Amino acid sequence: MNGTILVTGATGTLGRAVVERLSTAGVPIRALSRHAGPGRWVGDLRTGQGIDGAVRGVSTILHAATGPRGDVELTRTLIDAARRSGGDPHLVYISIVGIERIPLGYYRQKVAGERLVEQSGLPWTIQRATQFHDLLVRIFGALARSPIVPALSGTDFQPIDVREVAERLPDLGGPEIRPMAELARAWLSWTGKRRAVLPVRVPGTIGANLRAGAQLTPQHADGHRTFEEYLAERVRRLRNPAGRA
Repeated sequence: MNGTILVTGATGTLGRAVVERLSTAGVPIRALSRHAGPGRWVGDLRTGQGIDGAVRGVSTILHAATGPRGDVELTRTLIDAARRSGGDPHLVYISIVGIERIPLGYYRQKVAGERLVEQSGLPWTIQRATQFHDLLVRIFGALARSPIVPALSGTDFQPIDVREVAERLPDLGGPEIRPMAELARAWLSWTGKRRAVLPVRVPGTIGANLRAGAQLTPQHADGHRTFEEYLAERVRRLRNPAGRA
């Protein structure tokens, strides 16, 4: 990738990792955010404000911005601005493994976003990754508010460290494929919470395809940091947020 790279969603989980990685490598970037801050380009994909300026003159757009109800509209706004820019930026769209087989509303949005990118007339790359370690931690944290932690029965996950997603482009999965219940117990052990893990069977097409492994990419198990390694690092950061020795 040569020239300036625009990163949308630059303050999100993946966007922050990408910006850090590119900055360390000395790559010129525009870190798009709705809110002003050091090194940020202010723009809003929901309204289009500031987007024409953001895309002008960039060679690559890494689209990491997302929203549970408006992913398609965010992507359309970005593509329309890129077309108006007069340039031909390479559009990299961040997506999720297995979304065409798991009919969740958010996944349908991501599938539709992929189609927009493919039909945009711009050079494009679609990067699909498995679930981030961070996502599982947030899910387990929410579920652990009750005395039991539900875990999808017969369902494996292949969590990946977000920094490893930021470092490469083809489909990417974590180094281990493990049952959700096992991952939940690992999280409980690291956090010191005492909860029972309850297997829950999801009915219908969503549950069947999850149990069949639609969300997995065993042929791309190229990640390195395991879930336990991520948890250990997270605990260290929480205990020593300033990085003091």
